[in-house]
Amino acid sequence: MTTSETTPLIRLRGRSIMALVLAPELPLQTWLSALDAQMERSPNFFDARPVVLDLGAVPREQQGVTEFIQLLEQRGIRIIGTEGAHSSWPGIEAWGRPLPANARPGRPVEIPGETSGKPVAPSASAPNGESNALVIDQPIRSGQSVLFERGDITVLGSVASGAEVMAGGSVHVYGTLRGRAIAGLGGHPGARIFCRKLQAELLAIDGVYQTADDMPAIAVGKPVQVWLENEQMNISVLE
Repeated sequence: MTTSETTPLIRLRGRSIMALVLAPELPLQTWLSALDAQMERSPNFFDARPVVLDLGAVPREQQGVTEFIQLLEQRGIRIIGTEGAHSSWPGIEAWGRPLPANARPGRPVEIPGETSGKPVAPSASAPNGESNALVIDQPIRSGQSVLFERGDITVLGSVASGAEVMAGGSVHVYGTLRGRAIAGLGGHPGARIFCRKLQAELLAIDGVYQTADDMPAIAVGKPVQVWLENEQMNISVLE
């Protein structure tokens, strides 16, 4: 009697994640000091966030790169990979195979999530699923994170402290913005942020950001628009 054995299949699942990119510049110690100053103003900014380290601006002959990366990890920055790393740097292999510097961004992924486990749903979407705008018809509660890379996000309610809204285009909040609003993901400096009442923890457009301590007092509690001009963040009160 002949028996056959079936080899069990391994189930593979794809998952998209949102990673921040840090791009150190020379001199590294000066850049590290500037990072420390930013982290002091916003100590929780890197909490539980995966980070890709772009080392393309660091020359091949630079010494102490792996020690520099260790200093970043000691600050609680969770590095999941590197770009532009030179194989000649001793110990660089500890951070895995370098990611290709010219890697294309992954396909847009909407990841609405919250601590209660119930998703934040858009009020409507286009039949073909290719809408370039996402409308949230309920408040974004603390602990929730909404990501929409294809275009604008409009929140008809408020964004609570500890919540986060991230858009490839602009962010529109018709209520109070207390959490984080990040616009222009993937390189869109023309994106803007609008809200009816500014009390945000953080505002960011195309990688340029301000924490609550940096925002002009005259704009806090007011309806505002936020935009970039010459790589500088501007906040103006809407009359």
